[in-house]
Amino acid sequence: MTNPATILAQSGRPERIQGNPVNPPVVFSSTYRNSGTAPGNIYARWDNETWNPFEKTLAALEGTDYPALVHASGMAAMTTALHAAPPGKIVAPRHSYHASLIVAQEMTEREGGQLVTVDIANTEEVVAALPGASAVLIESPTNPMLELADIPTIAKAAHEAGALVIVDNTFATPLGQQPFIMGADIVVHSATKYLAGHSDVVLGAVLANTEELHQRLWDYRTHTGAIAGPMEAWLALRGMRTLSLRFERITANAAELARRLSNHPLVEAVAHPSLPHHPNKERAPKGCGVLTVRPTGGAEAADRLVEATELWLPATSLGGVESSLERRRRFADEATTVPEDLLRLSTGIEDMEDLWEDLDRALTRSQA
Repeated sequence: MTNPATILAQSGRPERIQGNPVNPPVVFSSTYRNSGTAPGNIYARWDNETWNPFEKTLAALEGTDYPALVHASGMAAMTTALHAAPPGKIVAPRHSYHASLIVAQEMTEREGGQLVTVDIANTEEVVAALPGASAVLIESPTNPMLELADIPTIAKAAHEAGALVIVDNTFATPLGQQPFIMGADIVVHSATKYLAGHSDVVLGAVLANTEELHQRLWDYRTHTGAIAGPMEAWLALRGMRTLSLRFERITANAAELARRLSNHPLVEAVAHPSLPHHPNKERAPKGCGVLTVRPTGGAEAADRLVEATELWLPATSLGGVESSLERRRRFADEATTVPEDLLRLSTGIEDMEDLWEDLDRALTRSQA
């Protein structure tokens, strides 16, 4: 069973025994009957049978033999991944998700290391920063600038420098790219986004490609208690069942909207990996549901556009069935290299023409 759509529909189901349920049950228990150290579950911070179907399914999608490790949030998963590397220098994209950079900065300051941010699309710059690094964090596409990294080349150079390769695969999903094939050691997901897919769960996951790394990640999650509740894991698995269908519609909507917006008279700039002018588009994943737009009139016009939409929801986060948008620089900790007027749009599964009409009207209203 290797086709992602089939994995999503079939993996993590209960054993096919007469009378068994089709879906795995949700088990609400903090502890288990267990005398001494006999085999079986002991305590729910260590393991929970409701996590397992989600963890098994995500591992199959990412192509690793070791189960994913579900976490309380994407940032909990990212924190676990960063702590898998020994103290030292961390190289990361300058346009990483801002909370990831905050954690990396705090870690390196406390441990006597250094955070070095780079243009992840500039492979020579990244490779030049790797000597002495303990880890390199890769986002591709980056959030929110949609820069594309040469993951295989960076991974090879990082391993030669003795650095751990961590890839945040939230934007691309396993349907868009599989970082382990490209040389990643650890893959991180904010399952809140595309995997769960319905804006009703906060969840994260981290995966490894070796038993030693998997154990290191498991130890950190277990000892720090960065675990998810059983209901969140169950909801994420249910949402993930439709990922292949949702991702197909979402990425098609994003590509078509990017094409139309790039010819709109009230738009200064559009970015999406499918566009012919997008830098390094040969590195793009198979799909991307996020695009960025800079409307005519600057940050004030961007804010007016956000408020003028009727279908597009003004909200942070992304990857839900509903389309959303936001001006990223309204956050004080967003990178100053992100333009003030840049809007990040996350397309949903709505009818594309309805989304287009709403944006077109909002663009007109934003210029008033």
